[in-house]
Amino acid sequence: MRLFVALEIPSEVRDEFAALINELRAADSSFSKSRARWVRPENLHVTLKFIGHVDNGKIDAIRAALSEVRFDTAVELRFGGLGFFPNGKRPRVFWAGMEASPNLAPLAAEIDARLKKLGISSETKEFAPHLTLARFDPPGISEGLSAIAQENVAREFGATRTGEFHLFESKTKPSGAEYSRLASFSFAPTTA
Repeated sequence: MRLFVALEIPSEVRDEFAALINELRAADSSFSKSRARWVRPENLHVTLKFIGHVDNGKIDAIRAALSEVRFDTAVELRFGGLGFFPNGKRPRVFWAGMEASPNLAPLAAEIDARLKKLGISSETKEFAPHLTLARFDPPGISEGLSAIAQENVAREFGATRTGEFHLFESKTKPSGAEYSRLASFSFAPTTA
């Protein structure tokens, strides 16, 4: 099984991104060199930890470890801004940014630490929360897509407050990745 841990985003934020993705996809469709793979809006999430492939026998231990994660306050997220990795000239990834409460990075680190005790590799990169909207292979984008991205560079997409994260399984299919929620974990109260 291929697993990851993530926060879900609310449907109203997802709808905002769906409208943008449809507009961007239409602008990019006329670019003959485009190899954009657009993320389906229902798959948008904030990854806290990519676990990777694990044996089915390890699922119970992963669930037990994740159920121990606790924080005093919920995470707050505000989604806004667009950008490209590594740059806008020959991008590989098109992303939407977010501002997060100070406890988001410690939450990701705590999840990583709990899973490391089970022999799951620890993260090597600094936690950088974002939503991937598309991947490009080969790198590069059309002028139309670039122009729409620039027009929306400061666009706000909404906000959320959550005290729950989820364990997902990712299955690769010809139509793209398909995610199934395996378990949900309450880590903090959501009342102020």
